[in-house]
Amino acid sequence: MLQFHSSSNSVVNSKRAMAECIENALEGQNNLDCDLIIFYTTMGHNFKDLLSEARRLSPKAEIVGCTGAGVIGREGSNESMRALAIMAIKGEKNKFAVIARESIIGSDSFEIATEMAKELKNKAPGITMIHFLPSFCILHERAIEGFESVFGPEVNIFGSVSGDNMKFITSFQFYNEKVLEMGAVAVGFADSELDIITKANHGFEIMGGAPFEVTQADFPFIVELNGQPAWRFFSDRLGFPETAFWGEVGTVGQLAEKLPAELHEEYGSEYILRIPVEKDGRIFAPHRSICQKGKELWLARRNESGIFKGVDLMLEQIIDGCGGRKPLAVFQADCGLRGKLSLNRVLKDEITNRIQSPLSKDQDVPWLGLYGWGEFTKLGGRNHIHFFTTSLYVILERTRDMKK
Repeated sequence: MLQFHSSSNSVVNSKRAMAECIENALEGQNNLDCDLIIFYTTMGHNFKDLLSEARRLSPKAEIVGCTGAGVIGREGSNESMRALAIMAIKGEKNKFAVIARESIIGSDSFEIATEMAKELKNKAPGITMIHFLPSFCILHERAIEGFESVFGPEVNIFGSVSGDNMKFITSFQFYNEKVLEMGAVAVGFADSELDIITKANHGFEIMGGAPFEVTQADFPFIVELNGQPAWRFFSDRLGFPETAFWGEVGTVGQLAEKLPAELHEEYGSEYILRIPVEKDGRIFAPHRSICQKGKELWLARRNESGIFKGVDLMLEQIIDGCGGRKPLAVFQADCGLRGKLSLNRVLKDEITNRIQSPLSKDQDVPWLGLYGWGEFTKLGGRNHIHFFTTSLYVILERTRDMKK
């Protein structure tokens, strides 16, 4: 069975940061060599130095990772310019596979994901979980469809959309010695002894008033809302001028789509958020379900009390699913807008503690999290892309009944 180890820090020197992460993660092990290193970093590090030091200390390891607005480790959250977190994994090479694509700008998202899935399957046929870290230029739902076309809808896709330090300009991915820009990496796990529980929650509240209607759309864009230019209508409803930067508007409010009734209890909300991005007066919204004429949408706004309640609900569901099993590792994906742009240091630390303490129970559980631009998390047994959520992916040992 794969073994997981983690560490994080904000050491300024990039080589020293990677060395300390690997040394601390593998403390007590016979050697620092491992089989797979997954790492997240903020934009201030020297990426080549991070990769070269990881290779020097662990010459046999596959290395993958990406950038984001911050990281979350067992040591807590860190949004400094030189934050680093790793998950070092030891185990048989046939129990995982790694694949990457360089710049995917302008590529067909379904085709890219399908090709990646086929290569993963050739390397490790028994893959049941895929840790996916693409740049934000991908059409998320089409990528999910691509992976499912090869592995079927039962495959569990989890991870984060990589980004930068909230400048919304670029993102970087890492594959062994390569630094990729606006690309994608994926790790397929084929360990039959592993189980995974995934949950997501946003904690937003729906603003009062009647829903509004999509009156013109051309996938992946909403052109008009209630007969008005889409972005002008949306920003005005939130009290912003039409010229406001979409990232700033997004810290206050989001588009919301109503979920089927059978998903309300699991999600802790009747609505799923659809983050709107302004493009030439239109709203880029890569979700076919809302890019259709006549679709009703709502406005949702951040609610700190709701965020805390949502986190507590999610933890109750996860602990119940664990059935007394201690997590082998936890991966986490948080929306970048859920970080320092929305919550101060005290609130973030409190949320992190409320998440980690019930799962760790005073024991060090390996933990790797990213503040990114979207979260891949199953809902109702189906793979989904979420926004503005805290998403948790808890790796466990499968029970005897599951192994049969």
